[in-house]
Amino acid sequence: MKKISLLLVISLAIILFVSCNKTQPKDKKERATKLELKPSNIALAEGVIMHPEYVKSIGRMAYVWGWPIVNSHNRRAGITQAPKPGRLGGVVPVAPLNYLSMLTDYVEPNQSFVACPNQDVVYGTLFGALNVSPVVIQVPDFGDRFWVYALYDARTDQFGEFGKAYNTEPGFYLIVGPDWNGKKPENIKAVVRSSTEMCFIGPRIFLNNTDEDRKAVLPIVNQIDAYPLTDFTGEMKIKDWANSPSFPAPKVQGERAWVMPQAFFDQLPAIMDSVKPMPGEEALYSLIRQVLKAAETDPAVKQALLEVAITSEKEVIKPLFRWKYNGIPAGNGWNRSVNNAQWGLDYLMRTSTARSNMFDNRPNETQYFYTDNDTKGQQMESKYNYEVTIAKGELPPVNGFWSLTIYNEHHIFSPNERNRYSLGTKNTDLKYNNDGSLTFYVSKKSPATDMESNWLPAPDGEFSLYLRAYWGKEAILDGSWIPPVIKLVE
Repeated sequence: MKKISLLLVISLAIILFVSCNKTQPKDKKERATKLELKPSNIALAEGVIMHPEYVKSIGRMAYVWGWPIVNSHNRRAGITQAPKPGRLGGVVPVAPLNYLSMLTDYVEPNQSFVACPNQDVVYGTLFGALNVSPVVIQVPDFGDRFWVYALYDARTDQFGEFGKAYNTEPGFYLIVGPDWNGKKPENIKAVVRSSTEMCFIGPRIFLNNTDEDRKAVLPIVNQIDAYPLTDFTGEMKIKDWANSPSFPAPKVQGERAWVMPQAFFDQLPAIMDSVKPMPGEEALYSLIRQVLKAAETDPAVKQALLEVAITSEKEVIKPLFRWKYNGIPAGNGWNRSVNNAQWGLDYLMRTSTARSNMFDNRPNETQYFYTDNDTKGQQMESKYNYEVTIAKGELPPVNGFWSLTIYNEHHIFSPNERNRYSLGTKNTDLKYNNDGSLTFYVSKKSPATDMESNWLPAPDGEFSLYLRAYWGKEAILDGSWIPPVIKLVE
């Protein structure tokens, strides 16, 4: 009986094996074809009824992700309204699409179009549309002077390498968009491709705070230019930037608002069309586009997106203005930038920087340290006095230059009688202590007369400090250099 049972079991197993085997694909390739799922090929359903809270969930992520990109496009739309290269309000370089405008000295304190400017360099500005025309940039011979041209795509990621740190040769370079397939013109040293049609080019040229250096830098600055390829002749164009025209500018408190929540989701579809997804962003794009498409015909979806844009601006974007939400702790109460201008998928750092201090340089070009608070964690205010002491041998280790800058509560300059907003490498009259250390005095009122060369006048109310290290050495790059203590003077 046991033998019969065993034979039945074996027979049944054989039958099942043969039966199953007959239904299987004849080869591995056929099996893979039948069993493999390919989610990337599955289109999201259209016409579904979306719960408002789902719409808001996707909408909030879209708002955080897209905020810097919409910001970039709106800046371009505003700045390029200039009829010719010149200065908005006499202080901010502006120019038509695909043209450059340059300053010839430090940016003036009475500007509010860009947060966290510095008074260490001569700035320039070009907003480009590379689908309209490639752009030629001129690189003069800067000699030993530190310089960098920062080139940004619509995401505020840098592309190309131009500057003292890269040993860039003087000459002409062609900046092209992602779809350009032309031939490199004669006399062009190299073609550099942006990942998006939109680009921003920001030259930064170091300037010592002396009359002699202001005179010395002018012939170099006048050789800096950028323009559409159709204007290229093969000859260096010389511009007298000191005589740039001035255009009227609106007066605003704090940095101008470049993103309007009420218009955000109306702008986003066209902007997403021009900014293709990076690898890994395909699913995010699909989710956002599904909601945006639904909003075209469903008033409830459109209303939910409007509501989430307004609340996200207040509850997410506004807090990112605070320095503690930008970067990582660097010691003594400071934060330091991370992934700057090479954000990739780091949406938090990209958006917090776009909100607080847009258009950072790459870490190897510039490392940024910033804080709203003294070393004990208390918000700095003009009713108190502070001392910032850098020990002997502990100045920021750089190949370029460093500076300590003070900003008001809006991250811009508040005019003061000294017209002084930063101190550092550019200052030849800093006084060192007897032990070789260097102390900066941060206060509303002047310290003793013999300390005034090291005084940073504080604006009324709350303020922040910002330390730049251009072309940092290894201790800057690896985080082993610690920014100084900010001491509250009792």
